[in-house]
Amino acid sequence: MMLPDVIASRKNEGVRRAAKLAGSAAFRREQGEFLAEGARLCADAAVSGAAIETAFFTEEAARRYQGYLERILPRARSVCRIAPHVADLLSATKRPQGIFCVIRMPEHRKTPREMEPAGCYVALENIQDPANLGAVLRTAEALGISGAFLSEDCCDLYGPKVLRASMGAVFRLPFCVLPDFAEGMRSLKKSGFFPVAAVPDKNARSVTEAEFPEGSVAAVGNEGNGLSAAAVEACAGRVTIPMPGRAESLNAAASAAILMWEMMRTRGK
Repeated sequence: MMLPDVIASRKNEGVRRAAKLAGSAAFRREQGEFLAEGARLCADAAVSGAAIETAFFTEEAARRYQGYLERILPRARSVCRIAPHVADLLSATKRPQGIFCVIRMPEHRKTPREMEPAGCYVALENIQDPANLGAVLRTAEALGISGAFLSEDCCDLYGPKVLRASMGAVFRLPFCVLPDFAEGMRSLKKSGFFPVAAVPDKNARSVTEAEFPEGSVAAVGNEGNGLSAAAVEACAGRVTIPMPGRAESLNAAASAAILMWEMMRTRGK
């Protein structure tokens, strides 16, 4: 394949647009695209069938990550070689690998009616830490969770930190955004789902003793405040994670991981 000339200017229109996609959630929503960074993540996007509009890579990346690029470049509509200082502009990491892809937002966003009632799900309300959101999605995919319900005020699903922490789950896991989280839980309950609120309350049922039927939805709340009172009220039940140690609470990603593990473990019985 004939390689393109090297883009050496940070003022290049395509480069500036890619940088804006990396830095602005509003611009990502407006354009319906986002910027993925890293050899493995971009290759994951390609293998998962994501629509890669533009692939950027440095000459050093072409040498070090040839195997990854062989998966990425054939899937890209356009290919651009960039100078190292241009890669620095696009990167959100201290040591960029020199591979970036502008990607169309995947089509696996669903409506509640498109979610399979026989599956098992995680629901996240107002999660603000991108690393937490990405970690939950990664764990959900690994455990075989059917999909995720996200409140509209969660942090941006396609932000650089979420993408990295999700390890490619963003490209594959079905998800649904709920404008009103509590109303969404009520609606799911009426549709045959079984939303369960995770609460730090010793009077709630221990997650190790709870039963999770088909259609269960494990609801986890904001890192500092947990689920809203309205969301807890809207759910069909409450569960808590026993914590005999001295800590008062768990990280949101850790809580979600335990809940999802128990949900999938009890389904197998």
